Amino acid sequence: MRHAILLVLIVLVLGCGDSNRPSKPDNLIPQEKMSDILYDVFLLNAAKGINRTVLENNGILPESYVFEKYNIDSLQFAKSNDYYSYDTKTYEEIMERVKLRLEASKIINDSLEIVEKKLKDSLD
Repeated sequence: MRHAILLVLIVLVLGCGDSNRPSKPDNLIPQEKMSDILYDVFLLNAAKGINRTVLENNGILPESYVFEKYNIDSLQFAKSNDYYSYDTKTYEEIMERVKLRLEASKIINDSLEIVEKKLKDSLD
């Protein structure tokens, strides 16, 4: 019984190595650019969730728009995303940059709405 437990522990320890870690892609997207891409992806997904037809009527297809804007393809994005997401600390740093930008954008938009409302009220 002790040998069985020891064998299971050895298998678990050896099985938890970096063997599943994705290799670094040749065309890895830099972290800063990756955070910019994810920021745009989140914004477009939110816009798509609110009113998809407005985007489509203006000829904006969210996925292809982002790929064209950053001059990347879907495979490069997928491989870079896999690579970064495996290293949770790095991915957390990227996502923290995205979160800060989204929060800053929200503050700016909320402020603009308040100014717009005050301006409209003063004109009435």
